[in-house]
Amino acid sequence: MQQIYLDHAATTPVHPLVYEAMEPFFKKIYGNPSSIHGFGRTVRLHIDEAREKIARSIHAEPGQIVFTSGGTEADNMAIIGVALANRQKGNHIITSQIEHHAVLHACEYLEKMGFEVTYLPVDLSGKVNLKDVAKAIKDQTILISIMYGNNEVGTLQPVSEIGHLAREKGIYVHSDAVQAFGTIPIDVSTLPVDLLSFSAHKMNGPKGIGALYISKKVLILPHILGGSQEKKRRAGTENVPGIIGFSKAVEIAMGTMEEKREKYIRFRKIMTDTFSKEEIVYHVNGHSEEYLPHILNVSFPGTKTETLLMALDMEGIAAASGSACSSGSLEVSHVLRSMCLKEELTQSAVRFSFGYGLTEEDIQLAAKKTAQIVKRLIMKKGKTPK
Repeated sequence: MQQIYLDHAATTPVHPLVYEAMEPFFKKIYGNPSSIHGFGRTVRLHIDEAREKIARSIHAEPGQIVFTSGGTEADNMAIIGVALANRQKGNHIITSQIEHHAVLHACEYLEKMGFEVTYLPVDLSGKVNLKDVAKAIKDQTILISIMYGNNEVGTLQPVSEIGHLAREKGIYVHSDAVQAFGTIPIDVSTLPVDLLSFSAHKMNGPKGIGALYISKKVLILPHILGGSQEKKRRAGTENVPGIIGFSKAVEIAMGTMEEKREKYIRFRKIMTDTFSKEEIVYHVNGHSEEYLPHILNVSFPGTKTETLLMALDMEGIAAASGSACSSGSLEVSHVLRSMCLKEELTQSAVRFSFGYGLTEEDIQLAAKKTAQIVKRLIMKKGKTPK
């Protein structure tokens, strides 16, 4: 059976060139970068080069990049670190209802410490309204955290507009750019944000490595204490192979960004055209124009997400929902619920996400099999006694 992986928004395969770049750092170049001898200095040089390459990809300075264990730690570091360091200025944070749980749970943690958090709603397309942001701002607001592009439906947020609004008020802006980085251009020299979170394994790099961009003006407290690594902002011996792999993945992504965008838009069209040709009822969730090209979230009214995913898996197709698994069953995605979609849409949504190694033939086959499964499930449901 042909296996087709359509869950690249969850994680991606390591690119062969990334693996090749990392391999020497497991076997030959293994010194501790904090050591003063030659072995350590050699590794430190490679880390510095990797940091510079990653910084350059977003038009930042190397010293503004802090390596973390991934996107979750980067989000936690940004939100909790800024909140605790600026508590004397205020205790109010603004975020949205559709953020990744790394952001939502960090905010919930701060609420237990006495901070106030406003969770902004989104419209039917999953987009935050700038007027709601402006209305939520208080004298005590110290941070706004809004993701760059949603990981479930792909909708892009008005981060630039929010940033300009926050700058006028002297409020820090953080954006979870884990899904966006490497897929669309990001330029912090013009984008009015103060902190951005990234993760390597979403862009054909290794798991266990990410980064947080921190502008020079940000006051932030470290949350991992120990040595003086990362300019005393994040203690712990660096994940050297991970950093090297991350850097190589960024290099590849920057060189193929436009090519990938065009390819993924073709993939989206192939899938939706096939669904239409097969005459099944479907609904694309998310914004119709402002979206991450590699994410396609589709509802198939008359079916159930859990049943669809199991049937797809049996056909060798890996897709996902944005839902949480609880007691062996799926709960409705907090993102789709926040978008106030009809129940028949929230309970039948599947996320297809594209990436390295996929062909148009793969997408065509996956779409056709999906349509066949939807037809079979609806037909079966129609024959089931009420």
